[in-house]
Amino acid sequence: MAKDKIAFVCENCGQESAKWIGKCPGCGQWNTFKEIRVSADSGTMAAKSAATRVRGVVSNNDNRPKRLREISSGSEYRIDMMDSELNRVLGGGLVPGSIVLLGGEPGIGKSTLTLQTILNMRDKSILYVSGEESERQLKMRAERIRPQLSDNVLVLTETSLEKIFSVASEVAPDMMVVDSIQTIFTESVESSAGSISQIRECASALLRFAKSSGVPVILIGHINKEGTIAGPKVLEHIVDTVIQFEGDQHYTYRILRSIKNRFGSTSELGIYEMRQDGLRQVANPSELLLTQDHEGLSGVAISSAIEGVRPFLVETQALVSTAAYGTPQRSATGFDQRRLNMLLAVLEKRVGFKLIQKDVFINIAGGLRVTDMAMDLSVIASVLSSNVDTPIESGWCMTGEVGLSGEVRPVSRIEQRISEAARLGFKNIIIPKYNIQGLDTFKYNIEIKPVRKVEEALRLLFG
Repeated sequence: MAKDKIAFVCENCGQESAKWIGKCPGCGQWNTFKEIRVSADSGTMAAKSAATRVRGVVSNNDNRPKRLREISSGSEYRIDMMDSELNRVLGGGLVPGSIVLLGGEPGIGKSTLTLQTILNMRDKSILYVSGEESERQLKMRAERIRPQLSDNVLVLTETSLEKIFSVASEVAPDMMVVDSIQTIFTESVESSAGSISQIRECASALLRFAKSSGVPVILIGHINKEGTIAGPKVLEHIVDTVIQFEGDQHYTYRILRSIKNRFGSTSELGIYEMRQDGLRQVANPSELLLTQDHEGLSGVAISSAIEGVRPFLVETQALVSTAAYGTPQRSATGFDQRRLNMLLAVLEKRVGFKLIQKDVFINIAGGLRVTDMAMDLSVIASVLSSNVDTPIESGWCMTGEVGLSGEVRPVSRIEQRISEAARLGFKNIIIPKYNIQGLDTFKYNIEIKPVRKVEEALRLLFG
């Protein structure tokens, strides 16, 4: 009887090795090799089944190379998810035969979003496979979202991949949801569910099922402490689309981002509001993210930002106070802390405001995490407003990236930013001077103030 073998697999890229290695030769990451136990019999069976599949593909399909211009092309048919935000992030809907990975932190609302979406798709037969919740738990959640349930959703509480495929072949669903991929295991791999080898093999089998049957599959995945999807990095390479559900559990707003999409753009973004009866789509995020009344409050600046292709106005809050300890604190919520340190250095070096003995705290209102570089100008303005305890007049907003020499660099989609500010009733907007070239300023019902340096912007705001 053959003994079990010990192998080491990189949890980041899936590279295999016969012994432990400190640095992965595939992806270059350190300390990512994990030990797994491989059964000799199961490994032989898996190898035979893999060889059989390869022979079947070669013998059954007469694959010949084709010229690129001879390949027929056309728009993909897409399934309407009955959710405009989700359709936008997916690129217009769900493509048949595709496999989508939805990731997010525990309790952020991944299962709620998926269950709410399939309950609205009354014309599709959907198989919901749950490896984490019981049937009664799913029933309670579904009734909270929609009291009147339809008969199109079939619930299966199972973790064995072989049994899942057996049920799927019997019911022949139009779509399948697996919650979550970390709980599914296959008998061909001798390891526990959630391990690197189990996740990789189960995801590959689900991919073959989706491509061969044309049934789209939605996988729900967990997030590890580093903020990435748990499991090997090869999991993200296997699937067609990776979308991530983000947000702070202490706030009601959630953002759905597209990280990878083979059938659409990765710059799309969806915004939801978490309620007792489920998630509500936010069509106009600017009005929700702005405080109703901040007049007379120092340390508040409004920025016209863009996440994906959607413009919205964000409120930047800053607090500057004398350091209580020897080392001043620098804290940022919803904003890159390293960029905050850079902007504070620019404010001290180029503008002349000494903040070396001050604590600086930055917060993006609404619990959102914004990565747009055009937020730089509002961050500097809010910090200075809090430092001198002078509020910025109402009706002012700004957009612009700040360089290391104190210059205000141009930003993209300037017309969309100006239009969004004008639509919400703002009277003045500060923009980079370079963006004024070729811009018809008379068609906007807002006063446009172009600036070239940070000092010019601060002079406009504080005199």
